[in-house]
Amino acid sequence: MSDEAVRAQYEAYPYPVRDPADEARRLITGSPGHIDEVNHYVFGGRRDFAKPFRALVAGGGTGDATIMLAQQLADAGCPAEVVYVDVSEASRAVAEVRAKVRGLDNVRFEHLSLLDLPASGLGPFDYIDCCGVLHHLEDPGEGLRALVQVLADDGGMGLMLYGELGRAGVYPMQEMMKTLAANEPAPARLDVTRRLLKQLPATNWLRRNPFLADHLAQGDAGLYDLFLHARDRAYRVPEIARLAAAAGLRIVTFIEPAFYDPASYLGDPKLLARLEHRPWIERRAFAELLAGNIRKHIFYAVKEANPVRPPDPDNPKAVPVLRDLDGTAFANGFKPGAAMTATLDGITFRRPLPPLTGAILRRIDGRRTLQEIHADIDGNSPSVPWETFGADFTALFSALNGLGKMYLRIPGR
Repeated sequence: MSDEAVRAQYEAYPYPVRDPADEARRLITGSPGHIDEVNHYVFGGRRDFAKPFRALVAGGGTGDATIMLAQQLADAGCPAEVVYVDVSEASRAVAEVRAKVRGLDNVRFEHLSLLDLPASGLGPFDYIDCCGVLHHLEDPGEGLRALVQVLADDGGMGLMLYGELGRAGVYPMQEMMKTLAANEPAPARLDVTRRLLKQLPATNWLRRNPFLADHLAQGDAGLYDLFLHARDRAYRVPEIARLAAAAGLRIVTFIEPAFYDPASYLGDPKLLARLEHRPWIERRAFAELLAGNIRKHIFYAVKEANPVRPPDPDNPKAVPVLRDLDGTAFANGFKPGAAMTATLDGITFRRPLPPLTGAILRRIDGRRTLQEIHADIDGNSPSVPWETFGADFTALFSALNGLGKMYLRIPGR
């Protein structure tokens, strides 16, 4: 399939489907691109958003990442520019109206292929968001290399590529649709798709995969994107590692970290011991095989020469930041010895929480450092030594960060 066929698909069926009127009542957030998450993984928690910031959303679609980034940067008072590029004029039109509804004046819209970015003069960028785009290119590696050329040396990327195992059943369905309705008009192809979905036997892998509801809830655009796409492919972790390395990138983390940790699924210490000294990427790949349900791989990457690392949870100057979690409400319901559970796509993650969980969460406000939080706890009897506090916070951070609920920020001097 040609690039023109991909472009034509998104002109006819912009995806995901968004109603600009919804901007008056909600901000759609997610990963990659949430600025607290970006700061933690791309900038080691040290990014000062009072300074100018340039972000690129490569293949911006109907605008989710663009609007989220632009709104969060505006809320932070950051003098930022978010550059949106996409080849679909229909998709861009939706994104532009969404930005207008919000009154965002920090977005620049460009009708451009990401392959043309190196010669565009638009770079460099501190952060590049490319979500669900590279796997639709004829040569994803070429696309990633084009993005690297406009990335600042101390910047980073947030990317998403389809996961092969979690999309079980999708590609056989695409193959069947090419047999049944390869060259017919889109409405006819969609009709055949719906008819075939109703006739799939219980043994079909798609029928046995209950985790594709996000596409199926998007009407014609979702069905077309999933089963009739002009061109897409899926990846496993080792393939992503090779793709990134070939472009001169180093993967910082996969999101959420707990999904890519074998210990999230295995309780047998003898099995875990066999994995303990395996390379980092090999353990991530093993976790993917264990889980079997990862439909998309979200990850952050920086240039190979960039030494940045996520903040250390035992740094007294670190400021913990919660995401989508009411710390006080959680703390009030916490009972010593309790565990936190979270269920995603059929798997329940259970994380034991340390005794000081409630006391710590009540004091997290996005401004206080760990040193200040400890001092406040220690000032109440009985006394809590830093070593005890530090061990409990590290355990709490591991649990919450692993599920995308806590990040760290390191304030400037």
